[in-house]
Amino acid sequence: CKVCGDKASGYHYGVTSCEGCKGFFRRSIQKQIEYRCLRDGKCLVIRLNRNRCQYCRFKKCLAVGMSRDSVRYGRVPKRSRER
Repeated sequence: CKVCGDKASGYHYGVTSCEGCKGFFRRSIQKQIEYRCLRDGKCLVIRLNRNRCQYCRFKKCLAVGMSRDSVRYGRVPKRSRER
């Protein structure tokens, strides 16, 4: 994973990333969450501590190239995908 260094599960939102960072990024965009850092935005984001600072994790998602525009709002019904 380009964000935290964990094993990547695929190419998500423009970047190879793990399921955890994929879901975190999607939720952050869909819910329009604004995070704050208690350490001046300089936290180390690695697999072991990726959940400690959401601000720095989100900032790193954007820095490595995750695209806000790739996140969909709502589900695409299974029937329309199969056609």
